[in-house]
Amino acid sequence: MTRTGTMTPARIHPSPTGARYQDAHRRWQGIPSVERTPGGRLYANWYTGMETETGGNFVVITSSDDDGTTWTGPRFVVEHDDPEVRVYDPCLWRDPAGRLWATWNQSRDFFDGRIGVWVATSDNPDDDEPVWTAPRRIANGIMMNKPTVLADGTWLFPAAIWACHTPTEEHALESERFSNVYVSRDQGATFSYLGGADVPNRSFDEHMVVEKRDGELWMLVRCFDGVGESFSEDGGRTWSPGRRSHIDGPCSRFHIRRLPSGRLLMINHADFGDRRSREEIEKQGNVKVWKGRTNLTAFLSDDDGATWPHRLLLDDRDDVSYPDAAIGPDGRVFVVYDHDRFGDRAVYLARFTEDDILAGRTDSTGSATRIVVNRALALPEPEGDTPSPSGPAATR
Repeated sequence: MTRTGTMTPARIHPSPTGARYQDAHRRWQGIPSVERTPGGRLYANWYTGMETETGGNFVVITSSDDDGTTWTGPRFVVEHDDPEVRVYDPCLWRDPAGRLWATWNQSRDFFDGRIGVWVATSDNPDDDEPVWTAPRRIANGIMMNKPTVLADGTWLFPAAIWACHTPTEEHALESERFSNVYVSRDQGATFSYLGGADVPNRSFDEHMVVEKRDGELWMLVRCFDGVGESFSEDGGRTWSPGRRSHIDGPCSRFHIRRLPSGRLLMINHADFGDRRSREEIEKQGNVKVWKGRTNLTAFLSDDDGATWPHRLLLDDRDDVSYPDAAIGPDGRVFVVYDHDRFGDRAVYLARFTEDDILAGRTDSTGSATRIVVNRALALPEPEGDTPSPSGPAATR
């Protein structure tokens, strides 16, 4: 491979046959996304490669034609020619016209201070051989959660430049080190920076935006001490001073979206530990403050996010994290998440209905949890040489 830089696109390789792309070679993986096509196919992706989160990482894309019961091997791989560039934190999204969007981020090594959101789209994701557009760069920063389509047709893409981690390069983007939104008013033909929120104690941001029933925008942001929030009354141009929200979280990614019924769905952790005291927070600073990523749960809100009285436990194990969700035309919910990225090394799927959440159990026909989407199967290295997450990657 040659060194070409982060401002050049990665390549999308169909049906990759290289040994290092296969399950038997990969030693770790995680941070998945999922989407459902107009024809009913599920796509899931995640990233992997190398020994941890570093230059050379690549994205794997797979698919299922039976609602997630079985999955293909690697259907596509997104990888950069430059071995120092990491391709990571992917997201899948179906736009209102039915196109499948695959987004990913490119950075030199872990965090180069500029990063960049790249996208390719497919008009025929249900075909045997889907065709992707040439990748293009649409934003500074990193986006890993789905966009929001507002009532007036505006698209908002959540991209952030981290303030919680020191960059390895300088790109004069200090004014953009916030939880930002990029806007498209022409169905994704063009994008521009719109505005950003400054939420205290934000940690890798991983933010999402929902439009409330009164038109106000509500941004939720991953923070060291839970989930932060900010509001916009002008479509995302300006945002209120950030603050801690009433929603708890163990410093991890969550997912929020509006369902066809009008309720809000949130996939988050439950019953994972107690808040620290204010004195502890002031003394210890920005560190992960609650117990680990356990009890991954689907919540429903009837009152636009003020309360979340309905819940369905999806997975009660430790080290379950980074959920993403897709919605079928019948309202069924498909959630992917990872478990134990360096141990079990598996991506799982849960499928269920809104009624299941209201009942608190998976009663509906076809509902199921802990369906294996993929597991990395590489044999462990000799004792003493087994890689483990450390440094910045250990907190993701």
